[in-house]
Amino acid sequence: MIRLPIRLRLALFFAAGAAVLLTAVAGFGYLRLSSGLSQDLDRELRQRAQDLIVPVGRPGASLKDLAGTGFIERGESFAEVVSPSGRLLEATATLDGRPLLSPAEAGRATEGTITLDRSNAPGLDEPARLLATPFTRQGRTLVLVVGDTRENGLETLRRVRAQLLVAIPLLVLLTFLGAYAAAGAALRPVEAMRRRALALTASDPALRLPLPAGDDEITRLGNTLNDLLGRVETTLERERSFVATASHELRTPLALLRTELELALRRPRSAEELVDAIRSAQAEVDRLERLAEDLLLLAQAGEGRLPVQAEAVRVAEVFTSVAARFANVAATSGRDVEVAPTDTVVRADRRHLEQAVTNLVDNALAHGGGVVRLAARRLDGLVEVVVSDQGDGFGPDLLDRAMERFVRHRNSSGAGLGLAIVVTVAEANGGTTGLRDVDGGAEAWLRFPEVPVAAVQSV
Repeated sequence: MIRLPIRLRLALFFAAGAAVLLTAVAGFGYLRLSSGLSQDLDRELRQRAQDLIVPVGRPGASLKDLAGTGFIERGESFAEVVSPSGRLLEATATLDGRPLLSPAEAGRATEGTITLDRSNAPGLDEPARLLATPFTRQGRTLVLVVGDTRENGLETLRRVRAQLLVAIPLLVLLTFLGAYAAAGAALRPVEAMRRRALALTASDPALRLPLPAGDDEITRLGNTLNDLLGRVETTLERERSFVATASHELRTPLALLRTELELALRRPRSAEELVDAIRSAQAEVDRLERLAEDLLLLAQAGEGRLPVQAEAVRVAEVFTSVAARFANVAATSGRDVEVAPTDTVVRADRRHLEQAVTNLVDNALAHGGGVVRLAARRLDGLVEVVVSDQGDGFGPDLLDRAMERFVRHRNSSGAGLGLAIVVTVAEANGGTTGLRDVDGGAEAWLRFPEVPVAAVQSV
C-alpha cells in the first residue's frame, strides 16, 4: 500500500476538516436563510390580509377596485374571496377567475388562518405562497385568500447556493494549500536533519544533526538524536582506540618473537643460548596467547555471547586456588598472599570468578606493595570479595579510569586489559566491581548475590 508523505497527509486532513466544517456551516446558514425568507413572506401576507379585511368586509366592496391601490400590488401579488364551500366569489385579474383553494381547504380556512404552498399560481406560472383567513361581510362568513410569488426568495436561495458551490471548494483549496505550506515549514527542519543524517559517515568530524531555533518537539527530537550520535561517536572512538591499541599490543610481542628467532638463526649458537632464546620466545607466545584470550573474552561480552554457567561457588575454595597459583611468584618478589577465612557462597560462574580474582591478585602483585590479602564480607544479601594490598594506591588520576580497556598503571608493561576483564566478568554474572584507595593501600572488590550456606551443603 502506498503511504502518502506526512506533509500531504496533514494537508489533506486539514482540507477534509475544513470541507466538513464549511459544508456544515453553509448548510446551516442556507437553511436559516430559507426559513427566514419564508417567515418574512408569511409576515407580509398576514399584514396584507389584515389590511384587506376591513375594505373587503364593507358591503359592495370589490377586490378589482383595490388592485394597484397599495393593498394589492399589480403583478406578483394577488387575492380572492371564496365561500366556505370553495366557490370563487371575486378575485384579482391575474388569477383569470380560477379558485386558489379546494373545498376542503376553504372549509379549514373558515376555522382559522392557514398557509399553503403552490408549485404555480394561476396567471403567474411561478411558485406561490397563500394565506387564507376568515372574515365576515354582512353577517356571512367568507374566506379571504392573499398570495405572493415565492420566486424572489427562491432566486435569492439559488444565488446563495451558487456562491456557496464556488466559495466552499475555493476555501477548501486555500486551506489545503495553506496547510501544505505550513506543514512543509514545520517539517523543513526534519528534512534538513534527514539529509544531514544521509550524508553522515563514521569518519565525519562533526557527527551531529542541524537543530532549528526554539524549544519545540522537533528541537527536542534533534537534541535526543544528537545525544545518541554523541554516544555512537564515543563508542566509535573507543572501538578505534581499542583496535589501534590491540594492534600495537599484538605487534610488540610478535616483533620481539621475530627478533629472538632472527638472532638465534643469525650465527651458530650454543645449546644454552638456544635454550634461552626458546624460553624468551615461549614467554612472548604465552603473552600473545593471554592477550588473544582476553580480547576474545571482551569481544564475546560485547556481543552478548559470553557463556555463563552460574552455580553456587564457595569463595574460600576460589581464594585457596588463586593463592596457590601465585605462591611462587609472590615468594620470588618477597611478597605474601594471605587468605582470610570465610564461609560465604556466591552465585556465579566459577571459572569467571577465578579469572577475575586472579586478575586482581596479579594487578596487586604487579603494581601494589606489601601483603596481598583476599577476604570476603556480607553486605545485605551480597558478598563482597576484596583483594587488597599495602601499596601506594591508584591515586586520583587513575582511580576513575583504571578499569577501562588498555589503561595501564605507571611503568606497566602489561596490555591494560586485566581490570577491564574483571568488569566484564562481574557484569556478565550479575555482579558489580570497583576500586578504592584506603589508608595503607588499595582495595579492589567484586559483589555477587549470596547463596545461603545451609542451601549448599553439598557444594
